[in-house]
Amino acid sequence: VQLQASGGGLVQAGGSLRLSCAASGRTSSNYAVGWFRQAPGKLREFVAAIDWSGARTAYTDSVKGRFAVSRDNSKNTVSLQMNSLKPEDTAVYYCAARYIAVVLTTSEYHYWGQGTLVTVSS
Repeated sequence: VQLQASGGGLVQAGGSLRLSCAASGRTSSNYAVGWFRQAPGKLREFVAAIDWSGARTAYTDSVKGRFAVSRDNSKNTVSLQMNSLKPEDTAVYYCAARYIAVVLTTSEYHYWGQGTLVTVSS
């Protein structure tokens, strides 16, 4: 599976962005997807995840109520809607996938996209 993340950019604090993760290659939809981010000088951290069906999601505490992950299996796309953005959300955001039936909140994914930069100005 190849993953392509897009949708990053520069936004003011309080604004919104929608990231997309498009999958190609082996495109049967029974894979979980996670979003991670890495800020300059920091370790990569988990942000959100969704199971293959879209029925189950998980979020890190700092984004709960602001971010929402969803998927459209007919388009092999997973989205991360980010609202009320804060300067501390600034990071490179990565999507990752694994053929697993559960929501996965650790970094034990098998496939990773290239990342898209989100910059939130104060």
